[in-house]
Amino acid sequence: MNTATCALPLRLLFAALALGPLTQAWAKTPADQLIVGMSLVNLFSLDPANAPGLDASGINANLYDTLVKRDQGDPEKHLPQLAERWDVSDNGRRVTFHLRQDVTFHSGNPLTATDAAWSLYRVMKLNYGLATTWKAYGYTRDNIQALIRATDLHTLVIDLPQGMDPLLVIDSLATSPSAVVVDRQVALAHEKNGDLGAAWLITHEAGSGPFVLSKWNANDVLVLTRFDRYWGGAAALKRVVMSNMTESQSLRLMLQRGDLDLAYGMAAPDVRALDGERGLQVQSLPRGTMYYVAMSMKQPEFAKREVREAVRSLIDYQGIDRQVMPYYGTLNQRPMQLGLAARLPDPGYRLDVAHARELLAQAGYPDGFSTTIRTLSEPPFIDIAARLQATLAQGGIKARIITGTGNQVYGAMRARNFEIIVARGAERYPHPYFSLRTFAYNPDNRDSAGLPNFQGWRASFFDPPLNGLIDQAGAERDTGKRLSLYHQAQARYDQQVGPILMLSQMTDTVVSAADVKGFTGDDAGATRYLGVHKQR
Repeated sequence: MNTATCALPLRLLFAALALGPLTQAWAKTPADQLIVGMSLVNLFSLDPANAPGLDASGINANLYDTLVKRDQGDPEKHLPQLAERWDVSDNGRRVTFHLRQDVTFHSGNPLTATDAAWSLYRVMKLNYGLATTWKAYGYTRDNIQALIRATDLHTLVIDLPQGMDPLLVIDSLATSPSAVVVDRQVALAHEKNGDLGAAWLITHEAGSGPFVLSKWNANDVLVLTRFDRYWGGAAALKRVVMSNMTESQSLRLMLQRGDLDLAYGMAAPDVRALDGERGLQVQSLPRGTMYYVAMSMKQPEFAKREVREAVRSLIDYQGIDRQVMPYYGTLNQRPMQLGLAARLPDPGYRLDVAHARELLAQAGYPDGFSTTIRTLSEPPFIDIAARLQATLAQGGIKARIITGTGNQVYGAMRARNFEIIVARGAERYPHPYFSLRTFAYNPDNRDSAGLPNFQGWRASFFDPPLNGLIDQAGAERDTGKRLSLYHQAQARYDQQVGPILMLSQMTDTVVSAADVKGFTGDDAGATRYLGVHKQR
């Protein structure tokens, strides 16, 4: 047997032993612990003000709480969480939240409306990428404390700084990774040089969620332990152990041997081999996140519309969908999630090398040019990049693939320092406004604007008329007019050949032992383990 795969169960075993004795043979995982195999290479921070990735969202959903949560799949409906109820003023410019009075943080401190207001102020004060969500609504570091404030221990008042549908702000409070409530006292107790606890919160937590963070070794193992005093009732599991595993065949072998309870990120051939196998179950979780190819319009070649259209014609969308994306995603060529009434049908882009060569010649590149493709080294990213490299070459574009960690790849894009990137990201919950704002909107194209949560800003795509259509859609209360504005915005992005080319809408396939019950994947990757248990 391969010694590398042999060592993996031992590492998980030692992680669990370090936190308490196992009562069963390792051939069957402990009944009160969930042993998870997944890639942790993109996990570089747990600070809610600076942790936008899917992995961080999935972990923080178990460490923290939000005021409200979205009813799965329905962008118009929200459910109570920390807030028992909320009221919207007649003019739509004020939302008042009435918080539960029985919530304590992991520290034992009571959770108050002051903590909720301070948590949002903290996001704006630190001004990382996740502050973009609130900047788009008109909040600033100077006005947020006046507009978002606690009027007593359990009442939070949020005034909107500009005319908009208040549902959008409520939705962001339910879905943004930055909207969780942080224990103000704990964060400030670890403050250094006025950072509001930012350095400490990268590797620690100050939440009120159903689990506490017991251990995190970067690119190795992360352990969540049950918080017995959780206001929503204690979790069935005592512990969730997540191990960094990027080899799909190792995940497959360990599932078959009973060394893992659940695995994320397996390659399609291995998922296919396990689908239907006795003792295992496969669950496909639809996500709102998109796989895409993006070009930087700061590069002179991609600043030309003809070149962007040529690249659009040099992607084998259908081939990628058939041969790379099963168990990873579903074909989607619009900057909007599937199934939304506001979404136009796919435009039907296809690989057309002859058309691409004509466009490149018109742009002054009859012999093509050289460029780079940045991406992660794991599937399906590297497989998409390899196919893109091959089809770009057919058009004369010679592309070198550069792989790296999530921080290296996405960091280059956030810094607007890339040429082509194969990536995944953006708005994870289904809502037409947020989808368009994430991919197509860019209110300020200066480097100094610092708006990395806008993919359009990252790619240096700036189109004021398109911005105007999206702004109007966000403020429009009439359903028919709002739908028309969404359609116009999609059509304009298509006509302008926006530099972010959609490939596929993410499907997250999870394979687990058949005795794992109560696991329901969240469509934004913020899956909670509160109700997960083992039936033995």
